[in-house]
Parts: sequence; structure tokens; C-alpha cells
Amino acid sequence: MSVSRVSATTRAALAGGIALSSVVLLSGTAFAHVSVQPQGEAAKGGYATVNLKVPNERDNASTVKVEVNFPLDHPLASVMPQPVPGWKAEVTKSKLDKPLEMHGKKINEAVSKVTWTADGSKIGPGQFQQFPLSLGQLPEDTDELVLKAIQTYDNKEVVRWIEPQKEGAEEPENPAPVLKLSAASADEDHHGGAAPSASAGSDEKAGHDDKTADHEETAAASSASSATDTTARVLGVVGILVGIAGVAFGVLAGRRRSA
Repeated sequence: MSVSRVSATTRAALAGGIALSSVVLLSGTAFAHVSVQPQGEAAKGGYATVNLKVPNERDNASTVKVEVNFPLDHPLASVMPQPVPGWKAEVTKSKLDKPLEMHGKKINEAVSKVTWTADGSKIGPGQFQQFPLSLGQLPEDTDELVLKAIQTYDNKEVVRWIEPQKEGAEEPENPAPVLKLSAASADEDHHGGAAPSASAGSDEKAGHDDKTADHEETAAASSASSATDTTARVLGVVGILVGIAGVAFGVLAGRRRSA
């Protein structure tokens, strides 16, 4: 094989390796998006706890600030961040054009933004951090909530996760986190607790009936046992009386023979 042919083969192999490495790196980056996932279920009209997951996409910088924005066209009256060690949370509210009605009260403002700022901690390269939130009351007139997020690095770089996903289109470069809402359930109360189901009631009733039947059987068995004990005692007394009568008769008969 000639030197030129070996050189060409080597260049082709190197090019292929570089291309493959680029695909792997790009695909890894594509999946490292800021996202939001519920803990359990996020049902329409109810309350839910969700996690905002923030990965670090940079090899030479750390994330020091995260901001998530809530849509005011589907406002949430209650948004409470769970404390995260090493981070300070700030909740921002905005006035509503149309007041909300909740638990018989009118609410004129809703949470529009929550910001976490590093306070002794960072999201370093190759790491991610989850920021838990309690949300409610979830809207009933939409299937999802688009929560636009902004990620700031310590090198002053800002990544805006605000691009909506259009149906039938490819995923955008910086997609906004989306919270999918499930259908409201009649068996679920507004605070995420499940109401007793009909089958549970039937099972409970059946269990109660079984206990009643067991009690009746026990009572019947006890009554039968009591009757048996009484009969045995009566027969025992009769046996003793018959024995005594037999002894007395024997004594009298002996005296008569002696006379």
C-alpha cells in the first residue's frame, strides 16, 4: 500500500471520529435542558408540587442564578418555593387585569416570577440542581403551563429558556419548560388528597359485614358451648344423685337380710 493511500485512509478515519464525537457532544447538550416535572400528578383545578430541574451545560462556568416566569393569562395565586441549601429564593407578584376568585375571596395579584440566587452554592460543570415549588390552584382551562426560565452563569453568560414548542416542528434550541396538566378527577380533592372511592366504601362495608358475621358465629358458638356445658353439669348432678340412691338402696337391702 502506498504512503499516499495510507495518508488518505488516516485522514478519513480522523474525520469520521471527529464527526462522531461532535454528534455525541451535541446530542448530550440537546438533552440538557431546563425542565419541570410534577411530583406525582398535576391535575387541573388542584394543587401540585413540582421540581424545576436545572442542569449546567458549560464546562468552564457555574450557574449562579435561576429565574422562572409564570404566565399571567393562567395565573397562580399560590407559588411557594421549598428552601434549597445554598440558594436564596425571591417571589415576585404582579397585579392582575382580572381578579381571581379563590375560596370565596377575590385575589388581585398573582406570582409572576421566582428567582433563586446562589448564596454559598453553585451548579458546577457536570451537575444539576432541582428547585421544588408548590403550585396552586392550577387552571382548569388549559392543558399545560409554559414556565419560561432564565439561567445565569458566573461568567455573565445568560441562557434564555423561553422558546415555545410548536406542534409538528422540531424542538427549538432553548425550549421553555412545560408543565403538563392532567384531567381533574372527581376522586381527588383540590389539595392533592384522594377522596374515598366507591369500591373502597364497598370493601369497607364488606369488611364490616364480615366482622358482623364472625361476631354472630362466635356468639352462636359460645351459646352452643354454654348450652353443652349446662347439659353436662345437669347430667353430672343426676348421675351423682342416682349413685347416692343406689348406695342407700344397697344399705337398706343389707339391713333387711340381717334382720
